[in-house]
Amino acid sequence: MRSSLPTNVVDLPDLKDRVGVFRNREHAGEILATMLEVYSESDAIVMAVPAGGVPVAKVLAEQLDLSLDIAVISKITLPWNTEVGYGAVAFDGTVRLNNTLVARLGLTDEEIQLGISKTSAKVAHRVKNLRGEQALPDLFTSHIILVDDGLASGFTMQVAVEALQKAGAKSITVAVPTGHQGAVERIAGAIESLYCANIRGGYHYAVAAAYMRWSDVSEKEVVSLLADALS
Repeated sequence: MRSSLPTNVVDLPDLKDRVGVFRNREHAGEILATMLEVYSESDAIVMAVPAGGVPVAKVLAEQLDLSLDIAVISKITLPWNTEVGYGAVAFDGTVRLNNTLVARLGLTDEEIQLGISKTSAKVAHRVKNLRGEQALPDLFTSHIILVDDGLASGFTMQVAVEALQKAGAKSITVAVPTGHQGAVERIAGAIESLYCANIRGGYHYAVAAAYMRWSDVSEKEVVSLLADALS
């Protein structure tokens, strides 16, 4: 029996708990665009989380004829495993730690501060390289559609939402191709609506499992994809 989702969550039930449902990030963006047609040609702004969210968001923005922008957020990763994050840093300097995970991992204060420092430098570099001197779009009057390529713990997305709200965003929708049900439910409580095509449960969840073809997105690729949007 399918467990109920928050009323502000929109998914595709046929894709529930399936893997390998998207050919690549671009295909995932196409699927999301069909789900968000209500925003077509509106004043909504699509904001991608670099790097993996950019290919998804670009297709979504193009198909719905919406403006494309970025919200630079980066997870703070473990010294011995860069795939696992224990916190995140946002474009405005917001830093949040997953204290439960930090305690379980036994990280020292020195390791944590080093992680924050490295991640803050990474975020500052990306903001400068991708946005330059261009200011954020009008967050006060536009509806924001915040896009990434998936939600695992959802912690990075939570920090992204918090940073945009602090910057003045009044209305935020999160749109992701795939997400763990627990993360989807947590984030939905802080925003207007959440669109996720492929919701999966279970202990062993990986964003990459939703894609037939998966690889890291380089900063060079991101710059190229955003060339028109942020020129």
